[in-house]
Amino acid sequence: MLYSLYEAQHAALQPLRLAAELSRGWFGHPFSPLSYSYMSRGLAAGSDLFLRLTQRYEKPAWRVDYTTIGGERVAVTAEVALAKPFCNLIHFKRELATPRNDPKVLLVAPLSGHHATLLRDTVRTMLPEHEVWVTDWIDARMVPLAAGPFQFDDYVDYVCEWIRLLSPDLHVVSVCQPTVPVLAAVSLMASRNESSRPKTMVMMGGPIDARRSPTAVNNLATQKPFSWFEQNLIERVPAKYPGFMRRVYPGFLQHVGFVAMNPNRHFNAHWDYYNHLLEGDGDSAEHHRRFYDEYNAVLDMPAEYYLDTVKRVFQDFALPKGRLFVREELVRPQVIRHTALLSIEGELDDISGTGQSEAAHALCLNIPAGQREHFLAPRVGHYGIFSGRRWRETIYPLIREFVRRHG
Repeated sequence: MLYSLYEAQHAALQPLRLAAELSRGWFGHPFSPLSYSYMSRGLAAGSDLFLRLTQRYEKPAWRVDYTTIGGERVAVTAEVALAKPFCNLIHFKRELATPRNDPKVLLVAPLSGHHATLLRDTVRTMLPEHEVWVTDWIDARMVPLAAGPFQFDDYVDYVCEWIRLLSPDLHVVSVCQPTVPVLAAVSLMASRNESSRPKTMVMMGGPIDARRSPTAVNNLATQKPFSWFEQNLIERVPAKYPGFMRRVYPGFLQHVGFVAMNPNRHFNAHWDYYNHLLEGDGDSAEHHRRFYDEYNAVLDMPAEYYLDTVKRVFQDFALPKGRLFVREELVRPQVIRHTALLSIEGELDDISGTGQSEAAHALCLNIPAGQREHFLAPRVGHYGIFSGRRWRETIYPLIREFVRRHG
């Protein structure tokens, strides 16, 4: 019902959006005689802000069309290496004149509200020295009901299949939420003595043990009963989408949660945007647009997977307690012996607290000490561990050297 009301509200706002577009054009276009007064700039800026606050944000493009290798510009093509109902495995193929023997990296993006394009900077940074594949999750409202449900166990199955496809000599990097299913997948493959095991696994800012340094995200999961999440956060997809009647955790509800974590920061950012428009500061306004075009683009998550994650990861702490089962098979990280482990955390991470990723070392106790490393990035928040200057200058070089040392 809530999803349908959300769609109805968006439709009801269309006349106001049309009026705002007209206002922005009349009072903001440089060829309009009405645009050269302070009051006109205020009306144009207010109309622009209203449009941005009420618009739908579609999945952003990857915009990874080239990279630079050895000082030369190299074209990059994003190809679907493997299509699954809920995820496409994307290969960023470098159009090299001379083949290189660079390490293969599977970058497992989080299925936690935002699109995988949030890792654009991660991909761009790794491409010059690695062959990169990325898990590009599909908005659940676009997946027909006939495709069936998608549960935590299915996520683990997907990871196992990707590892088998890209092996041998593969390195797996998981960012945030997928650290748990990735560790489960590598553990199960080691238990089965499969030959297709990754050389290294990099765990970045994930809830391996959500009991450590609990954040607001962790506290919500422990303070509310499981039934609250199912009753208040799960909706049916409306008829206008291919996934009609599929149970999902809607993206618009997730977005409300993201904003609620730091409401003052977002309010100030939009107020600053209004003032940038008023002052004619186009560069600052464009920086705001780029960030929020990505941040506001959200996807619906399959209800089964979301509820499984809440229960197993954030309420039962099944993995660190040694009670995580995948299709009735116990996950035993202690059997991993031949995959090197690097865990990375941000000192200021307000989503996965410090120590939550480091907990993987206590679980993978049979990986030799010389093949295990942990790094706490000083003055870095959650997004800073995979995007931005500190990612490029501090964290990425650490991953690059770790991959080559253990490859």
